[in-house]
Amino acid sequence: MKTWFVYLLRCADDSLYCGITTDISRRLAEHNAGTASKCTRSRLPVSLEVHVEVEDKSEALKLEIKVKKQNRAKKISYLGAYIPAMNQPDNG
Repeated sequence: MKTWFVYLLRCADDSLYCGITTDISRRLAEHNAGTASKCTRSRLPVSLEVHVEVEDKSEALKLEIKVKKQNRAKKISYLGAYIPAMNQPDNG
């Protein structure tokens, strides 16, 4: 089973970009090479602000949408405070 990550990049113009991947290092290199996203291509270089590991692709996609719905000021803290379902205590 692949490990999935949700990540937040800070672009050179101080904008934020959220995405998902199975390989943080490779994806960051792709963004900085200008081959990963039209959005980041014109805002190079980018740096990794925060990332979290999630259980699967479905959870990654859901979390990515939630992060993108946050206002700019809350995106980093929202993602940084996220506790993946696989790490939450079982209350049952």
